[in-house]
Amino acid sequence: MKVKPIIPDVILTFVITLVISAIVTLLWNLIIEKSGAFVDWKTSFRLAIIIGIVLPVSRKKDKTRDK
Repeated sequence: MKVKPIIPDVILTFVITLVISAIVTLLWNLIIEKSGAFVDWKTSFRLAIIIGIVLPVSRKKDKTRDK
């Protein structure tokens, strides 16, 4: 499996996951916790890194397995 074709998918998945998880943690802190407008960046980056790597690699492996 070559790494170069996966890099754009990893970056796109990372950015989308980071934005969505930042919005979710912001809304969680505003509505549920009532602790103010606070984004949990540590959790957002951790989730974005994990999902940004795992999803594109698993999609690429599924495509190569089908051939």
